[in-house]
Amino acid sequence: MKDKFLCVMAGYDQQTEERLASIQNSLYAKGYVGEHTKNIPQHITLGTYDVSQEAEIKELLREVAAKTKSFPITFNHIGIFGGARVLFIAPDPNKQLLDLKENFGDSHNWTPHTTMLIDKPDVIYQAVPLVANQFQAFEGRVASIYLYEFWPTRYISKERLL
Repeated sequence: MKDKFLCVMAGYDQQTEERLASIQNSLYAKGYVGEHTKNIPQHITLGTYDVSQEAEIKELLREVAAKTKSFPITFNHIGIFGGARVLFIAPDPNKQLLDLKENFGDSHNWTPHTTMLIDKPDVIYQAVPLVANQFQAFEGRVASIYLYEFWPTRYISKERLL
C-alpha cells in the first residue's frame, strides 16, 4: 500500500507525557475527538521514511540513542497551522532538539510541535480556548525516540536516550 510510511518521533519522560496527555484528554472529554492518530505517545515528529527502510531506520534509532543524552525543552506556546486544521503545543527549538532532528533529516522549515487536535478549522477555533486556559509554559524532557508505521498504526521500536 503506497500510503504506508515510517515515522520517527521524539518521546518524553513520564511527567511531560502525562502533562501533555492531560490537556489532550480534556479536549476528548469535551467532545473534541479529532482526526489525528490516537493511542500513541505524545511526541514531536522527527522524520518520515518509506517502509522499505525499516531495518535501516531501526538501526539508526539505536545509534542515535546510544550517543544522545536526554535533554530539557521548554514548552512555551500553543498554535495552529495546516490551514487551521492542527492545534498544537510547541517547545522552543533548542540546540539539543535541532541536533536530534538533524539525525533524521534537515530541520530547515521544520516546526517542532506536539499535536493536540486535528480537525476542521471551525472545530479547531472552538478548541483553542480550552487548550489556552489549561496551558502554562513548562519545562519538559525529551527522553526517547520511537519508530512507528502508519496506516494502520504499528509500533515498531523505542530507544531510550542516555
